Amino acid sequence: MPISANQERATLPGSAALLLALPALLFALITWQVAADGPLVRLDERLSRVLVNPDRSSELLADLGNIPVAVPVLALALGYVAVRGRRAGAERWWLPVAAAALLMALVPALIVPLKALVARPGTPAEPPGIGYYPSGHTATAAAAYGSAALLLLPWLRTALARRAVIILCAALVLGASYGLVRRGYHWPLDVVGSWCLCAVLLTSLWLVLRRTAGADRPRRPALEPHPHDRA
Repeated sequence: MPISANQERATLPGSAALLLALPALLFALITWQVAADGPLVRLDERLSRVLVNPDRSSELLADLGNIPVAVPVLALALGYVAVRGRRAGAERWWLPVAAAALLMALVPALIVPLKALVARPGTPAEPPGIGYYPSGHTATAAAAYGSAALLLLPWLRTALARRAVIILCAALVLGASYGLVRRGYHWPLDVVGSWCLCAVLLTSLWLVLRRTAGADRPRRPALEPHPHDRA
């Protein structure tokens, strides 16, 4: 039995709250452990020693999280969706574009103060310094590629195309994350913390896009009265 629009709206708040709460709680837990040098940090350091093996391929993968690489991908998606939305006559075609651009701008606004607050030292593969948690490159990759995917999905006609975009987005984010840890640019928890933070941001964007799509959906015209009913 198909789910009605009213049923979908009724179930959305609960699922959305769960999607927001779980990564937010996990992010808070990881941040607390890193800041307090808790037991998770010891496990994290041991895992890093196993995974770190700097090579050219890991460096190239880590570059997927660079701003000059990730942000232009999002910019292309923003332009495409803006043009398609305007041509389709969407009443608020600009809102998804503005929301995704705002999300990308929020990444450094959140990451930079957190780095200064937590002041986590880098791995032995990096020069001495602090400010490695959370990973800015991971957050840039997740926000840019994730936002681009969320923007493009409503405009893709086939399930295969939508699946391909989701898989590509996940591969880019995971590739950048793996490269950062493998190269020794970041501890594993630096990357996982950024995943959690961006999960909250991307879920928020998804909710905005759903609301915008619902508002721009053409309304069914009222039924014309039967001629015998006029008089």
